[in-house]
Amino acid sequence: MTVSGTYGTNSYTAKELAGLLADRLDVTFTERESDYLGVYFLATLADATRLQIQPNAIPGDGGEDDLHDDEHPDVSVLLLMTSPAAAEHFNDELSAVGGLTRLRSTRS
Repeated sequence: MTVSGTYGTNSYTAKELAGLLADRLDVTFTERESDYLGVYFLATLADATRLQIQPNAIPGDGGEDDLHDDEHPDVSVLLLMTSPAAAEHFNDELSAVGGLTRLRSTRS
């Protein structure tokens, strides 16, 4: 079983949130750049948990940005988490971060 979670914030930039969570969760985020996502931050843990921090606005066609999560257009930065069910403790840790709100969570 896999647990996925989407969190959002307007309190931090993607880089600031990556620094905050790196200290809090004892993980290392790598800054990456993609034509589709722009600059984002990725941490992959030994248990296959994946944490990705990115702007909600992603480069679109014609010079206009598209939203990665169009259900939450007011959120500027997203944290996308995918983990095995055994790593659900991350949800508790992330929910405790001030200014970071859980937008949705799914199990599959």
